[in-house]
Amino acid sequence: MTSPNLLSLVLGLIIFSFLVTSLLVVPFINFLYKINLTRKKEAPKKGAVPLFDKLHDKKAGTPVGGGILLILVISILFAVVFSFASRVGVFIQSSFNLKYELFIVFFTFISFGLIGLSDDLVKIFGKPKTGLKGLLFGLGRWQKFALQWFFAFLIGYVIYKYLGIQILHIPFVSKTLYLGPLYIPFAAFTIVAFTNAFNITDGLDGLASGLLLICLTVFGIIVAGTLDTPLSLFIAIWIGSLIAFLYFNVWPARIFLGDSGALSFGATLAVIGLLSGSIIALVVVGGIFVIEILSSAIQIIGWKFFKKAIFPLAPIHHTFLAIGWEESKIVFRAWLAGIILAIFGLWLATI
Repeated sequence: MTSPNLLSLVLGLIIFSFLVTSLLVVPFINFLYKINLTRKKEAPKKGAVPLFDKLHDKKAGTPVGGGILLILVISILFAVVFSFASRVGVFIQSSFNLKYELFIVFFTFISFGLIGLSDDLVKIFGKPKTGLKGLLFGLGRWQKFALQWFFAFLIGYVIYKYLGIQILHIPFVSKTLYLGPLYIPFAAFTIVAFTNAFNITDGLDGLASGLLLICLTVFGIIVAGTLDTPLSLFIAIWIGSLIAFLYFNVWPARIFLGDSGALSFGATLAVIGLLSGSIIALVVVGGIFVIEILSSAIQIIGWKFFKKAIFPLAPIHHTFLAIGWEESKIVFRAWLAGIILAIFGLWLATI
């Protein structure tokens, strides 16, 4: 497929995915209300109310689970479109073994979504104690974290073993590091780091989703340059669905992603960075995610070693909220910073 034809297909898919998701999102919101899959108040009934709860308990009652809808829509649309494109003679060009590339993308997309879904169900309905539901959804925080690492190492191994990726390109100095088997833990760390960075950032209406839209636009351009058809189609469908979701996720949000979407999207963004060979660009383009998780790490260090908070509240977007910034102002300024970082990261990917 030539570049102009691929561009036409990608743009058409963005519009198509946007329209499909737009038609489904309102009925899905109503369905979430019906099954009571909504955010609950977390403030203690007695005693002092923590600052976080004062700032966020007003969001109680908003449906949680937008990530479930997007994962389903994107996965189904890709399966239909990819099968149809192959049958009508669209030339499918991949930078890697097609079977393993698709496995890596969708295994990440779905498996991390399931980890997040179990978290959502526990937060909303409480932790089951016995029976099959308890076994599936009663996992503790460290057990879920261990699952993230397990899946991330598995993904890193498949990327290394079956796609043959084992190098790290460093811009500016034009240096390429050969990591060999060390690429596996490197990839696993990247996936887990971005999984949790995205999850931490998803704390204000539209913040994480808007930043993700910026990141995906950049990586859509990067991937299109390699003429990797499957990845281009996946990103296009993801962008279209995300735009439709973001309309309902900006302040005041009518629906949240939930952990199902946050964990899935953070991990998959990292995998796209790995597959495109643009890890340094990923760190720059996703710089706000990096800053968010670093601010949380600094806060933890402050409590552990100095017995006091470094920030009024962590991650950093909560600090701005705590000192009186309006939520929409924080989000819009983060988007603007994300756009500048995206331009810089895209430039890095070209040198």
